[in-house]
Amino acid sequence: MTATSLEAKVSYLRQPETYRDGTTRVDAIETHMSWVFLTDRSAYKLKKPIRYDRLDFTTPSLRHLYCEEEVRLNRRLARRIYRGTVALTQEPGGRLALDGAGRPVDWLVHMRRLPENRMLDKLLAERSVQRDDVRPAALRLADFYAAAEPVQISTGDLCKRLEDGILADRHELLRPEFGMPRERVEAIASNQLAFLAKHTAHFEERIRSGLIVEGHGDLRPEHICLTPEPVIIDCLEFCRELREVDPADELAFLALECERLGQAQVGHWFMEAYEERTGDRLPGPLLAFYRTYRILRRAKIAAWHLSEPTTLDPGRFAARARRYLELAGPQSAGPGEAGRLTPRLNPTGVPSRQRP
Repeated sequence: MTATSLEAKVSYLRQPETYRDGTTRVDAIETHMSWVFLTDRSAYKLKKPIRYDRLDFTTPSLRHLYCEEEVRLNRRLARRIYRGTVALTQEPGGRLALDGAGRPVDWLVHMRRLPENRMLDKLLAERSVQRDDVRPAALRLADFYAAAEPVQISTGDLCKRLEDGILADRHELLRPEFGMPRERVEAIASNQLAFLAKHTAHFEERIRSGLIVEGHGDLRPEHICLTPEPVIIDCLEFCRELREVDPADELAFLALECERLGQAQVGHWFMEAYEERTGDRLPGPLLAFYRTYRILRRAKIAAWHLSEPTTLDPGRFAARARRYLELAGPQSAGPGEAGRLTPRLNPTGVPSRQRP
């Protein structure tokens, strides 16, 4: 095992003596794209040398670039959390060092560690979230979207992106080795494609109102921390196109994840705060479309774990993919009825915001 292999880097970063600020322990967490090392006070993220369709981390220079991008983009919603990037260096004799004087062989994102007991996913699991708990974070998100510059995109291009995403997700979910229910996948995708074809005006209006913006890209409960000054972390840094979203899309995704974790009303509280703050009345049929769009995407990502040789519990990911597909609800409804698939709570009735 060479000193610059991924295994050597992970082994080195697991050791408490690696960290100059001192720590009693290091918790190492492997994700689909990274290794995260949690010390007593900090978190360090090491990107894996991998390549996918819209992601290329295969060289140290590319990993450095995307570490810098991760810090830059996440400081929009968590300025005090993202401290910067740190080099992993190879010193004379071949030993590794964190921010040493030798040659950089990799890079890490350095963050202040957040209190685990204030992460939204943990609070959802405890069934302890109240409306007032999430309101500051919801208003922070609303202000973020309101301040974002509109993305210049045509209705045709936006709908083509969404169509391509549906087709790609369907293709992956129907791979025989994943064992997903073919009829359900086909029905969900067909319903989505039919909505796109029939309801172009929904997307045209959102573009005309300046409501397609560079957002977060991966807005899930585990990325929201309900500290007195709420922060939202871990935005999607490697592809701008995947961050160019309608707030209705991101909020529908967050609501879906809250629902999956058994607390559907929490997602609706975020939507209500957004509508109140911005005056943008989120269209029910569009929310239903985006919710189902995210269902296909998350089911595909869960299924992908089944083809990874290092996956320790493939049954867990197969069950998760099927659970997402179940959350799509009855797929007999035509596209004109899509709004019924996602009940809204206490709509504000505020008219849509118009941007100059």
